[in-house]
Amino acid sequence: MQEIEGTLFPVAYASKKLTDRERKYSVTEREVLAIVCGVKKFSLFLYGTVFTLQTDHGALQFLNAAKFESPRIMRWALALQVYNFDVQYIKGGENVGADYLSRIE
Repeated sequence: MQEIEGTLFPVAYASKKLTDRERKYSVTEREVLAIVCGVKKFSLFLYGTVFTLQTDHGALQFLNAAKFESPRIMRWALALQVYNFDVQYIKGGENVGADYLSRIE
């Protein structure tokens, strides 16, 4: 997101169609998968910079510090450790852009 005169605007978009296997992941696993895919997609821009991940999934606020039960999430969290980021929780109702984009087919 880029801020212009106090308003945030998206700089780029990315999407990924889930495989049949990925559709069976838990909600938390799908949310972390989205983060991993997004960070990988934009790694050229993100590596070496400090950035903020905004999520409406409360459990992910602690992605950098939490110990998850799922080995899959642990692997993904380990892969994300090379990046310098903070996770910011925003209420679902305030996350209008992401909500709108998730419903486009």
